[in-house]
Amino acid sequence: MSRKQRLLQQVRDGGAMSRRDKLNLVLWLSVPAILGQLSTIVMQYIDTMMVGQLGATATASIGLVSTTCWLFGGFSASLGAGFGVLVAQHIGAKENAEARNVMRQAITVCMSLGLLISLFCVSIHSWWPVRLGGSPEVAALSSKYFLVWSLTVPVMQLLFLSNGMLRSSGNMKVPMMMGVMMCMLDVAFNLVLIPIWGVVGAALATTLAGIVTTACSFTYLVTRSPELALVGHPGRFRPQWDVIRRSFRIGLPMAVEHVVFCGAQIVSTMIVAPLGAVAIAANTIGVVVESLCYMPGYGIGDAAATLIGQSYGARRGDLIRSFSILTVLLGMGVMSLLGVVMYLAAPVLMAMMTPDLGVQAEGVTALRIEAFAEPMYAASIVVYGVFMGLGDTLVPCILNLGSIWLVRIPLAYILAQTMGLRGVWLAMCIELTVRGLIFLIRLRMKKIRVHEVNKE
Repeated sequence: MSRKQRLLQQVRDGGAMSRRDKLNLVLWLSVPAILGQLSTIVMQYIDTMMVGQLGATATASIGLVSTTCWLFGGFSASLGAGFGVLVAQHIGAKENAEARNVMRQAITVCMSLGLLISLFCVSIHSWWPVRLGGSPEVAALSSKYFLVWSLTVPVMQLLFLSNGMLRSSGNMKVPMMMGVMMCMLDVAFNLVLIPIWGVVGAALATTLAGIVTTACSFTYLVTRSPELALVGHPGRFRPQWDVIRRSFRIGLPMAVEHVVFCGAQIVSTMIVAPLGAVAIAANTIGVVVESLCYMPGYGIGDAAATLIGQSYGARRGDLIRSFSILTVLLGMGVMSLLGVVMYLAAPVLMAMMTPDLGVQAEGVTALRIEAFAEPMYAASIVVYGVFMGLGDTLVPCILNLGSIWLVRIPLAYILAQTMGLRGVWLAMCIELTVRGLIFLIRLRMKKIRVHEVNKE
């Protein structure tokens, strides 16, 4: 048994943990999670660079439907996260049989939703890019990209579910390895397919990489995971209302939030679209480049959700408080540092992504505005992970939605009229800062309630 596994066992067994033990456990879970997110960033960077060489129209065609892809792709994944919280809590309580039962329900529910979403997206792929405001040239390419992506939803859903379940058990290493493998496969397939089919080739490359990675991740989960392997542990996949009800109580607010949140992003895309192909391309590339900063925050947030979930299942109120503080401070520190890097390296990063000088100029300005929001953005991401581990998702979801709809969207619409794309990104910077402050205040209040609940 590794040192990390022994420390996780101490959490479940109620053993004493020193401050050094807690810090080590946070780092041992966070670092692989961060590296896994970084592999996703590298894949996005490479995709964007290779498509960027095809010109602003090609980049804009993907950017036009990217928020729609996030909307539908993340809906069932958000519901699946509710099952993941229950799995972490059962494992923390040393109830592995119950954790496996929850996972079976997750597979049935999430794959069914994935198939339905795929069918719906295929049905709208031809006209949706036009409704988003794309020019005929951009919309034609965008429609083809969206069709290929729509067909991959069930596969990617199973990948998200498999990696999420492994993280809930405390295994961050295998999802990290899966991310690296998918990145390498995507690059290899891109080199072959993009020169032949352009934007469609990029979609096909990601699809093929996802299929191979999903097969490997799911096979490991059901055959080799010490806590969750299904082989040798027979059980029923038929939906059980009690399990679904408990998971949906956690996951449904997140799914609704995701839909409304992505709806806001689609509105943002519609605000940017009239600014022209250059603005759309710069906005698309800027979002990818900024992921250098925020994806590691999501990795730390994943670690926080796992640690808090298992501590909650073990009824360790002391560890909930300690892990909350450690993960939030780590997230803010990492993203603040990366914000400085992004500010300084923005011209180089944009030049790597596209040869178009107009797109580069717009993107550099946007990234340098956004760099100032990274510390508070980190706070909102990691604190959200803490709340997920506790199964408390409704209020954080409301805070997220209120922030983006009441602050970002109105400001973006107003500022875009006079400042163009930089006004949209200034609105985003202000909103993320406000959101981070609200989440820190909420965490401060929640800590007292957690103490009281566990004391009882």
